[in-house]
Amino acid sequence: MSKKGQPAISNELSRKILFTLGLLAVYRIGVQVPVPGLDGAGVMEFFQSQSGGLFGLFNTFTGGALERFSVFALGVMPYISASIIFQLLQHGVPYFEALKKEGEQGRKKINQYTRYATVGLCIVQGFGLAKWLSQASSGAGEPLVTTPFFAGIPFVIVTVITLTAGSCFLMWLGEQITEKGIGNGVSLIIFAGIAAGIPGGAFSWWKQVSSGEMSPVLALLILGFMVAFVAFIVFMEVAQRRIPVQYSAKGAGRQAMNQSASHLPLKINFANVIPPIFASALLMFPATMTQFFDVAWLQTIQESFMPTGALYNIIFVALIVFFCFFYTEIVFNPVEVADNLKKYGGFVPGIRAGKSTADHIQRVLNRLTVIGAIYLSFVCVIPTILGQQFNLPFYFGGTSLLILVGVALDTAQQIQSHLISGRYENMMKGVKVKSRRVQY
Repeated sequence: MSKKGQPAISNELSRKILFTLGLLAVYRIGVQVPVPGLDGAGVMEFFQSQSGGLFGLFNTFTGGALERFSVFALGVMPYISASIIFQLLQHGVPYFEALKKEGEQGRKKINQYTRYATVGLCIVQGFGLAKWLSQASSGAGEPLVTTPFFAGIPFVIVTVITLTAGSCFLMWLGEQITEKGIGNGVSLIIFAGIAAGIPGGAFSWWKQVSSGEMSPVLALLILGFMVAFVAFIVFMEVAQRRIPVQYSAKGAGRQAMNQSASHLPLKINFANVIPPIFASALLMFPATMTQFFDVAWLQTIQESFMPTGALYNIIFVALIVFFCFFYTEIVFNPVEVADNLKKYGGFVPGIRAGKSTADHIQRVLNRLTVIGAIYLSFVCVIPTILGQQFNLPFYFGGTSLLILVGVALDTAQQIQSHLISGRYENMMKGVKVKSRRVQY
C-alpha cells in the first residue's frame, strides 16, 4: 500500500509523461500531412533517390518529413540554428551580454529574438526548397507540382508559408514539452523522428539478409557491434571524474564531523548531445542551400559535403570540439563553484580555497572536455563511415545513436529526479504529521 500523498505525486508525473507523449504524437501526425499541390509518390521517390547525401541525414532528423515534403519538412533545425547564433552573440556582442545579465527579463528578450530569427531562416530555407521543387521532375519526367494553379510563384508562396508555419509550430511544441512535460522538448522531437525510422530500417536490413545481399554472419557481427557501441555510449555518458572535497567543522558545523569528506562530480561529456546537434544544424544549412543553385563551384562544395566526405567530417569534428568547450563554459562556472565551496567551508585537499581551487577545477574540466570531444567525434564519425561501407541506413549512424541514447538517458534522469523529489516530499509530510501529533 502506498504512503499518504504518493498518488498525487504519481499523478503529476504521469500527467507530464502523457502530455509529452501526446505532443510527440501530434508531431508524428503532422509528419504525414503533405504540402499542397505536390505529387506525393513522385516527391517521395525523388527524395529517396537523394538519400545517399546530406538529404538523407536531414530526412533522418526530420523523422521522414522531408521525403514526404510534409508541413514539418524543415523540422526544428532552423530553431536550433537560431539558438546557436544568439548563444554566440551573448559572448561577443555587448548588447546581448547585457541582456544575459538582466536575468529572466533578458532571457525572454533573447528568446523572442531567437523566434524572429527562426522565422527568417525558415523563409530562406523554405524558399530554396520550394523554388527547387517547382522546377524538379520525377524519374518518369513528370513535374512534381501537379496542380496547375500552384505552378510557379503561387506554389513557392504557399510552400514558404506552410513550411514556416510548420517549423514554428514544432518550435512551440518543443517549448511546451520543456515547460509542462518531461525532458528537453527539441531534443525529444529529434529523438522521436529518429526512433520512428528504426522499424523500417530494421525491416530493410532483414530484407538485405533474406535476399542474400548481406550474409547472416556479417549481420550478426554488425548487430553485436551496435550493441557494444550503445553500451560504450551509455558508459561514457554516465562516466564521472570525482574531485575529492572536504568540509571543515567551522564552515559546516557538527554535521561536517559526521560527514567531512565528499566529492565534486564532473561528467566526461558535460555537453551531452548538444555539440553534434548544433554541428549538424550548422552544416546542413549551407550544404542544403548549395543544392538549389546550378553553379559549378557551388556544386563542387556540395559534393564535398557528403556525410562520408573528408571535408564534411573535418569541419564536423572541428564544430563538435568547439561546441563541447563552448557549451561546457556556459553550463559550468568553476569560479562560482569554488566560491560556493569556500562559503560553506569546503576545500579540495592540497589546494588553497578561492582562486586556486577555481583554477584546479578548470584544469580538470578542460582535460575532461578534451576527452569528451574525442569521444563525441569518434562516436559521430566512425559508425557513419562504416555504415556507408556496409550499405546501412542513416539511422544506424553514430550521430543518430548518440542522440537516441543521450536523450533517453537525460529523460530517464529527469523522471528519476521527479520520483526522488516525490519521495522526499512524502517523507517531509510524514515528519510534519508526526511533529503535530507530538505537539498535541
